[in-house]
Amino acid sequence: MFTTAEIAKELDGEVVGDGSLKLTGFAPATAARPGDLTFAENETFFQKAEQSAASAILIDGPFTSARKALIRVANARIAFARVLPLFFPERAFAPGLDPTAVAAPSAHIDPTAHIGPHCVIGEKVNIGPGVVLQGGNHIGNDCLIGAHSRLFPNVVLYDQTQIGQRVRIHAGAVIGSDGFGYVFDSGLHRKVPQVGHVIVQDDVEIGANVAIDRGALGPTLIGKGTKIDNLVQIAHNVSIGEHCLVVAQVGVAGSTKIGQYTTLAGQVGITGHLKIGNKVTIAAQSGVIHDVPDGSKWLGSPAQPDRQAKRQMIALQHLPDLLRRVSELEKQVGKPLPPSKPND
Repeated sequence: MFTTAEIAKELDGEVVGDGSLKLTGFAPATAARPGDLTFAENETFFQKAEQSAASAILIDGPFTSARKALIRVANARIAFARVLPLFFPERAFAPGLDPTAVAAPSAHIDPTAHIGPHCVIGEKVNIGPGVVLQGGNHIGNDCLIGAHSRLFPNVVLYDQTQIGQRVRIHAGAVIGSDGFGYVFDSGLHRKVPQVGHVIVQDDVEIGANVAIDRGALGPTLIGKGTKIDNLVQIAHNVSIGEHCLVVAQVGVAGSTKIGQYTTLAGQVGITGHLKIGNKVTIAAQSGVIHDVPDGSKWLGSPAQPDRQAKRQMIALQHLPDLLRRVSELEKQVGKPLPPSKPND
């Protein structure tokens, strides 16, 4: 339970109305009850919030209310993300090793870490303070897991994987599996041994069922603060810069380098050995086969700069009308027009 004044202080905001009002929960306006805090980031949402049963409203605009206490902040959506953990704190896990977990004698596990049921921890693993392995996790030899990282159930780390601090890896993710490397030799596909590893830097979040392959030689790298959605495939020796967003079902082929603050929208596919710059945005379902310079927006398959791709899309929309007009011209001249040459 928090007062409106306590919430405002936490969010660097101000109370408009009763600062002693007690708040017991957070809910959208459509489901709010007395005692709840809700939020509104525009006039429409504010009207719904004011008519709801909520006791207080989180706002960032010049709204006033005679019915509700208001907490005014610089940005309501950012404040929403900051306030939710107060009302819905993450589950706490007691330190210790579950009786069903198995740890190699050479593993170092900080006494404040939680090792859940049926975890397997290999030789020379180093697990830092406050780490949580929820259960069914397999941690290969020589892995490192930094302080306060959390692995959800059934995450697998292959040998030599390095996980930074405050990293979250969701259920079913596999980090460090072999890269897809083969050479055709005497009628068969000969496997190229994958002897590299994976480095995941601090504050990264990796979604459910993500696969990140180890490097063939050297590391596959995920930069600090990058967020990876569910069902993403990142191939061997890929390097993703800091604070990128990689949305669901993206596939990045081997040895591609991606800069900082770049966004790959859903189902983007990137071929291997490319360089994608800083602050790039690739639109959903785009297929990238060329290097992409800093600060640009690309879309389409094959992907192109967004203005060029949009012009082509608009031209295609006019194609049926153009064909109809050509047919009418052919009727007027009494014979089909000759086909155009490739360079016409």
